Amino acid sequence: MAGERRRRGGDGPRERPRERLRDRDPKLRQQQKPQRGSGRGRTALALTAAAAALALCLAAAAAGWKRWSEASRLVTPHPAPPAVPPGSTGPLASPTYFWGTYRPHVYFGMKTRSPRAVVTGLMWLQHGGNLRHTSEQNDGVSRYGWLMHDGENFGVQEIRDEGLLLRTEFVKQPGGDHGGDWSWRVTAKMEGKGPAPLLSLFFYVATDGQGTLRPVLENGTRLAAVAGTAEELGDFTLTFLPPTGEGGEGPKYASYNFLAAGVPGLHRLTDLVRHSLRESSVFSPPGRPRRRFFGVSSTGGLPGEPPRGQLLLHQVTLEPPAVLEVTLESGSAAGARQGRLAGPALSAALARHAAAFERRFEDTFGLGTRGASLPQRRFAQAALSEMLGGIGFFHGRSLLRSEHREEPLPGMESVLFTAVPSRSCFPRGFLWDEGFHLLLLARWDPALARDILAHWLDLLNADGWIPREQILGEEARSRVPPEFVLQHSETANPPTLLLALERLLPDAPLPYLRRLFPRLRSWFEWLNRTQAGPEPFTFRWRGRDPDPERFLNPKTLSSGLDDYPRASHPSAQERHLDLRCWMALGARVLAALAERLGEPHAPYRDMAAALSDNALLERLHWAPELGAFADFGNHSSAVALRWHRPAPVPGRPPAAPQLRREVREAPRLQFVAALGYVSLFPLLLQLLRADSPRLPALLGSMSSEQQLWTPFGLRSLARDSPLYLRRNTEHDPPYWRGSVWVNINFLALRALHGYARAEGPHRERAAKLYRELRQNLVANVFRQYEATGFLWEHYRDSDGTGQGCHPFAGWSALVVLAMAEDY
Repeated sequence: MAGERRRRGGDGPRERPRERLRDRDPKLRQQQKPQRGSGRGRTALALTAAAAALALCLAAAAAGWKRWSEASRLVTPHPAPPAVPPGSTGPLASPTYFWGTYRPHVYFGMKTRSPRAVVTGLMWLQHGGNLRHTSEQNDGVSRYGWLMHDGENFGVQEIRDEGLLLRTEFVKQPGGDHGGDWSWRVTAKMEGKGPAPLLSLFFYVATDGQGTLRPVLENGTRLAAVAGTAEELGDFTLTFLPPTGEGGEGPKYASYNFLAAGVPGLHRLTDLVRHSLRESSVFSPPGRPRRRFFGVSSTGGLPGEPPRGQLLLHQVTLEPPAVLEVTLESGSAAGARQGRLAGPALSAALARHAAAFERRFEDTFGLGTRGASLPQRRFAQAALSEMLGGIGFFHGRSLLRSEHREEPLPGMESVLFTAVPSRSCFPRGFLWDEGFHLLLLARWDPALARDILAHWLDLLNADGWIPREQILGEEARSRVPPEFVLQHSETANPPTLLLALERLLPDAPLPYLRRLFPRLRSWFEWLNRTQAGPEPFTFRWRGRDPDPERFLNPKTLSSGLDDYPRASHPSAQERHLDLRCWMALGARVLAALAERLGEPHAPYRDMAAALSDNALLERLHWAPELGAFADFGNHSSAVALRWHRPAPVPGRPPAAPQLRREVREAPRLQFVAALGYVSLFPLLLQLLRADSPRLPALLGSMSSEQQLWTPFGLRSLARDSPLYLRRNTEHDPPYWRGSVWVNINFLALRALHGYARAEGPHRERAAKLYRELRQNLVANVFRQYEATGFLWEHYRDSDGTGQGCHPFAGWSALVVLAMAEDY
């Protein structure tokens, strides 16, 4: 400021003579008027610059604050009271569901519904083969799955592995304050003739950051029991009974090894055990040849990985057949216990539970009275049981990415009780799958379905968003390819939970519904706000693939239909038909829920009416040239994948050719020429009136073999559609481009059943189509199960062969409701 003042002061004296001359000479006075205020002008300019700089700083700070605020809300729980009341999943409030087979990614294991639970499990090794533990898609295990499982107290599973038949059974027994007792029975025998290989069975118990385990050894080598204590379990004893021959006849010779080790994380259990195996143990039955086998060393760990918990493992090596039993006894149940649940007592308990399961299954689904054969009833029981046996309890944080922030953020600490689509491929929670799962679970056990639904709604963040894929904890994350771990904050998923809520609504307790309502309202508002389309009452899935030139048609993972053809060039002008129909369903269900609770329901009712308005639906989505409903967007059908060789780079070897998309005709705003599942959504969710003039066209497409009809169910994309069975990239085979999917076929059956019963000119046609579709779908899913032992993710439209993941007792288990005609 001093320098500035000096410059101003130096200018004054030099001007004074000129000012005096000007005063004397009128011409000069006329030619040059004094520059009044020039100092003030420079000051104003400086102030303006400073204000502009300050404004920029403030704008940058505001933008930074906005980014921080949005990132903060991304990981902040929703402020509404929790849908799952605190403490309601513990052993005192919910003893029935406290212990369970809540580890769907392993072939056999149990844990509690606790954030850092004590876990138990089974591994096995046919010597000369591979160590088995986690259920994998292509590990050579030919068949496995639950044959009976009631979701509460009992289950029976069979596993077939290279000639070995393992039967795993469990029964729970209530008592005490910590979830009661349970017992396992594992029966091992060989199928076929020939000498039995050596078989090692590994029974283990492990902690994850809390709890203590103490080994109880017999003869210094056999782990006879584990004495433990944990936060929600209190004191307990896990006992490993000596093996017996098949049918319980006498003791069975076996060799024993045990392992006590620190665990760096439950996701490392298989690696830890494999690392501990040494071919130094000897199996030496009396009067028989001695044989070497791989046994675990007594102590061990993984080098360089600090332990976070404990592992105690009991290895039993023998020649099948054999029966092995394990019991867990809670310290607080000692006073009520009527003897150990083992041997004949366990056999009797298993028989009682099996008979009760059979009765309950028939009372619930009535397949016997409908004339289903015994093999069909066994198949339906297995489909339900595999879903119940696939329910898991997860704890951890999702990894999230905001559209306003480059770096991923760990989400809020969460727990989730949920069914899973597939124990081998997808042993974790998927949002849009779960709504379909709950349709079946709600029929079998409404209280269980309500509990799962509430857990999902407690995942809501402050904005009202639920990540579509729940990867909670290290065990879950270890099963996911890195590119799918991040969950993007703009990505939605179909609100299928509302399908289940619509079914649960009439009988659900009012206090339960009151806990759900604020969260459902916020979730629906988030969908309505973030997935809005280019004009009123239109909607657009966000998060389509950002690099359209890599894909024949950029995927829309958020829709659940992945590679189903959408507009070839993603843009803000898109209108997605299926999302509009999901929003209509959501408005309808929220209106009914609000009305039941005495809350204002008119806005939801009005929105449901607008989105169900058939004239408006036709204006926005009816494609005359296609003769069907369709998406709208910037689209070209003249696209193809072509090999391109990248331009050479001096000094580097030639790059490998790449398969890239070529567009032979420029895109324009138009309806998307793809007839398939999306086209059916106004029918699937029953938005079309029974007398709609568009209903015959949809029924015609469904019954046309050139379009959607097959002897195995409705295919996902018409045979005469441009992208039918077309690959999306070199490594991306067709997925929703022709295969038969059970979940959408179930929605079709449900809708046709409704139209067949409604007054209207098309009811007889709908009824005929319903009967034939139901017969085709059920017969093929049953036939494939009989041939392979699995439910499958989807089915080939040409011959009905199961494809994709297996076992897939997620929405493919909806075949049980189709068999029961329970919609």
